[in-house]
Amino acid sequence: MIDNNTPDTDLNARHDEKMKKIKAARDKMMAQKIDKKGLIIVHTGKGKGKSSSAFGMAMRCVGHDMKVGVVQFIKGGWETGEAKLLKKFPDLCEFHAMGAGFTWETQNRVQDVALAREAWNKALEMMRDPSFAMVILDEINIVLRYDFLPLDDVLAALADKLPDQHVVLTGRNAPDTLIEAADLVTEMTMIKHPFREQGIKAQIGVEF
Repeated sequence: MIDNNTPDTDLNARHDEKMKKIKAARDKMMAQKIDKKGLIIVHTGKGKGKSSSAFGMAMRCVGHDMKVGVVQFIKGGWETGEAKLLKKFPDLCEFHAMGAGFTWETQNRVQDVALAREAWNKALEMMRDPSFAMVILDEINIVLRYDFLPLDDVLAALADKLPDQHVVLTGRNAPDTLIEAADLVTEMTMIKHPFREQGIKAQIGVEF
């Protein structure tokens, strides 16, 4: 026979009552929200996971039969796992790796600027195409930091983007004006990293 006065029973009853109140408050909050809109999403910060998170959303879109466009502004020299996977869905993902590698490796600002402008033109094509539910501008914050692209041009395109289209911009040091324009901003904070603490290079399946 269960004793309804046991401490566990009291704890469970208090928990259930608390959850009812939380659910009622959340239901009220959700009733006031709009259904949906195309979001400007920024992933920035010194920690790992900015691009990884963006490609996780790309895979979600593919899973829902939503078309995704990807422009990589920096990592064009790498054969990444995300590119290999997403290219297996050509009807749902258009993938363009248009950089020449990290800026400290290229040592050629003229080339980097030209490639950034070419990549931006491709991005604009997809941002103007209603068939794309999401457009990912991977590492665009890096090219903005080095003035390879005019920030005002990017902000103007975002302000004029298609209403239902999501645009994801990744890379550390996102400009303050871009953060202000965004609907969703996440800053990845580095606490530990094997490259710094243990001297371990980027590993396949983890970094690329």
